[in-house]
Amino acid sequence: MAKNQLGREIPETYLNSFGLFEGQWAVHHEYKRSSGLVSSVKPGESKLLGSIREAIEKTGLKDGMTVSFHHHFREGDKVLNMVMDEIAAMGIKNLTLASSSIANVHEPLIEHIKNGVVTSITSSGLRDKLGAAISKGLMENPVIIRSHGGRARAIEKDEIHIDVAFLGAPSADCYGNSNGSHGKANCGSLGYAKVDAEFADKVVIITDNLVPYPNTPISIPQNHVDYVVEVESIGDPNGIAKGATRITTNPKELLIAENANKVITSSPYYKDGFSFQSGTGGSTLAVARFLQESMRKDNIKASFALGGLTGHLCSMLEEGLIEKIIDTQCFDRGAIESMKKNENHYEISASFYANPANKGAAVNQLDVVVLSALEIDTNFNVNVMTGSDGIIRGASGGHSDASAGAKMSMVLTPLIRGRIPTIVEEVNTIITPGESIDVVVTEIGIAINPRRQDLMEAFKDVKIPKFTLEELKEKAYQIVGRPDPIEYEDRVVALIEYRDGSIIDVVRKVKE
Repeated sequence: MAKNQLGREIPETYLNSFGLFEGQWAVHHEYKRSSGLVSSVKPGESKLLGSIREAIEKTGLKDGMTVSFHHHFREGDKVLNMVMDEIAAMGIKNLTLASSSIANVHEPLIEHIKNGVVTSITSSGLRDKLGAAISKGLMENPVIIRSHGGRARAIEKDEIHIDVAFLGAPSADCYGNSNGSHGKANCGSLGYAKVDAEFADKVVIITDNLVPYPNTPISIPQNHVDYVVEVESIGDPNGIAKGATRITTNPKELLIAENANKVITSSPYYKDGFSFQSGTGGSTLAVARFLQESMRKDNIKASFALGGLTGHLCSMLEEGLIEKIIDTQCFDRGAIESMKKNENHYEISASFYANPANKGAAVNQLDVVVLSALEIDTNFNVNVMTGSDGIIRGASGGHSDASAGAKMSMVLTPLIRGRIPTIVEEVNTIITPGESIDVVVTEIGIAINPRRQDLMEAFKDVKIPKFTLEELKEKAYQIVGRPDPIEYEDRVVALIEYRDGSIIDVVRKVKE
């Protein structure tokens, strides 16, 4: 075993491929971008195919190759299951699945893993029954978890080589010009798909809305597309916002959001032209509402908002409180409609958004980011991947990307969730290192990272209770008690890759 900078034990067998995490800016990247295979199309030749099976045959997909999908349809996605079922029916085995993320709706993958169709997975997240099954040892090869920016970096550097990308598109023409905002199953931005389309050897656009050439606006251009297949349905738009954009009425979550807004508006970054990213769900969504009121009152305008986007942030764009939005993923119908109609709502790729190795990611321009967590430990390390039982049930997402890039990164969490403390001695799984986190916000007050003496000075007169994370941890333990340690086996079921390509942590099989 070798220990990385955070003291996590990493089996030496993985070190040659990844290396140990040594700090958020330890790695300097310089590389030639990978490039996908290009096959010419002559006048009169058609890219349109009659079925998913024909597309699989035409791409030359064989045992041992890598296939990719995007997750913009979230819980409404039908493409991944549709394609994988056909691949299984054709007897193709031993595939690597390189989907940008995997949702609850993708539970059928369990059978494909058991049957040897899928033997390796790299993704941003795993949820529900699939995450539980993998945590209990379903797969022989460990899953590789990458952040959104880390995945884009790995694809561009050819660490993930995609043989065939199957990309659902709400609107496409016969040559493959595609977008996500003008169809029956609109998902808005195709930010993750854009990377796959650019670097995969073969790209298959799957659409349920075939329109006359040329289809505009163009998110994925024809020169990146090999084949187009029209199907009855690629997804249910109602599944995009499922669980992501609930409007909270929970008093505890509203208190957290109110405290977070005080932190933002009292910070040195809150001024005309500031930039921010705010996530989805209870407290983080409510922060945007409080911030909107403060910006109106203080006559402050943001230069841009970044992210995954919700309709609420888009309403701030319409109101003029935000000048521009740059968007890699839409989380609800409001955001989808905004991207469709507002020229100041601009679609970007996952590499543009968060790739730490390129010539400048958008996260580097953030002043403030507001994030959530499953657990935070007294060293400010954050877990958004495994639950209190050690089971994989979350996603790395853009958490470590935005935290590293922003001038002030904030994590919002209740002191306890249910009967479980969220501030602990040591998190189960480190996704974001403590050096990237500046302020932790709870319903009873805040903790500022001691690394940020400038923020401690800036907030010394702000009327909000201040604690150390050690003090917050003890308060949580006094209420619900100290959690029993989880018992693990030695076997590694997932590797947690930091955005720079090094191993920041591993997930081990939970002892049953």
